Amino acid sequence: MILPILAALATQAVASPTGATTLHARQSAAKAYASNENLSLRLSEVDAPIQGAGNPSGATWDLTINDTPSGHKQTVNGFGGTVTDATVTVINSLPDDQRSKLLQELVTSDGANFSFLRHTIAASDLSGPPAYTYDDNGNNADPNMDGFALGDRGVAMAELLAELKGLNGDAYILGSAWSAPGWMKENRKLTGQLEGNNLDGQYYEAYAQYFVEYLNAYAAHGAHVDAITIQNEPLNSQGGGHVTMHQGPDEAASVTQDHVGPALAAAGLGDVRIWAYDHNTDRPDYPQTVLEGAGDYVQATAWHCYANPLDWSVISDFHDRFPDKANYMTECWTAPSTPWHQSSSNTVGPLQNWAEMSGMWTLGTWTDQGDGTFGPYVPGGCDTCRGLFVVDKDQGTYEFTVDYYMLAQYSRFIPRGAVVLDGTGSYSYDDGTGVQSVATANPDGTRTVVAENRLADDVWLRVKTDSGETWSGNVPSNTVVTWVLP
Repeated sequence: MILPILAALATQAVASPTGATTLHARQSAAKAYASNENLSLRLSEVDAPIQGAGNPSGATWDLTINDTPSGHKQTVNGFGGTVTDATVTVINSLPDDQRSKLLQELVTSDGANFSFLRHTIAASDLSGPPAYTYDDNGNNADPNMDGFALGDRGVAMAELLAELKGLNGDAYILGSAWSAPGWMKENRKLTGQLEGNNLDGQYYEAYAQYFVEYLNAYAAHGAHVDAITIQNEPLNSQGGGHVTMHQGPDEAASVTQDHVGPALAAAGLGDVRIWAYDHNTDRPDYPQTVLEGAGDYVQATAWHCYANPLDWSVISDFHDRFPDKANYMTECWTAPSTPWHQSSSNTVGPLQNWAEMSGMWTLGTWTDQGDGTFGPYVPGGCDTCRGLFVVDKDQGTYEFTVDYYMLAQYSRFIPRGAVVLDGTGSYSYDDGTGVQSVATANPDGTRTVVAENRLADDVWLRVKTDSGETWSGNVPSNTVVTWVLP
């Protein structure tokens, strides 16, 4: 019954993301917070864990954590979701007071404290029609980028990202492209044709300059992008209205090493990181090829949750092969059809396997439009994708979904700069039930332990540390509980 769970350093200061070590006053007593399947608990404070084994009357579950320096693993870089055009549209539809309150609850400690903001570079499947890029140029070739312009939707996206960054200075922004402009592709079409849905080799350099223009344009609006992926889901090529583009691993390596990387460096944008892949765990050979061919410019690999079967240990194996490159879980969809623990399970699993970040798919959508669809979306896009929050366009109000609360059980209590450590005891049975957990040492000296109980009954959780402590407390059924320990 051994899978890694992870925990925290009890008494030592922890290095911040900038490398500085800061000492803070420690929390004086343990606290606990919980969210559950039926949302009768929503980041609610519950009975705190006690020191010692306690006197449980029911089932117990034992975890061990290595809270010594030998247990240090990766540094957490944040949690959040993707700011799509749908997200921008629904946020900007709200009255000013509701909009302001929502943003606070997304990216500050008033709410989820999300600090990872992936965004779509131009249109994705969750954009209102028509699909677009930042240099459509009437579908005429424009290698010098003379027709480049963010347009109304690009400006709105950049301004919202800048506003969110202003509310949370720790926010990390990743830009992901769904497609090159149609004129750069072999079929000369942005959407609607599967054949030839890939870059034309004569426009590799133009595509590199497209990223330079995008980064500078966003910066001009106050949105300084920290990292990019040059193609979202490069093996997901579709016809119809969905915005996609195929890019094989050898081509991705060549485009990155010979064009995008040098172009960013030449433009003074060498501090913008490039992450490989941005797709599923079932093809680790793809990012391997990119790292082997463009490792000079690629600092990390981005992973999605859609492989079937899904095995997050692929990331651990990949880390062993490329220990100096980071790993991030950048997309996992949420919908009424996904389980209550979707955002939790696809956060704890990656964190147990060396991922430094976890992000769900779209942050926001409309409420259910009465037919099981949400949106906005392009024809052929994901009409059933539901955001972490939903906006009622008629009432001018918003509400959070179960996925928001489950992700916030991590993001609100595990800050950027926290350190994930090794441990044992997490386990899932063949039917998917069980207890999964992760824990961290936080920059302020506290320790966070998050436990996801997918069993039908409560469990009495006992956590033993390598430093000699034991903490125990109740974790209700179908609930995610977060302990913050002094």
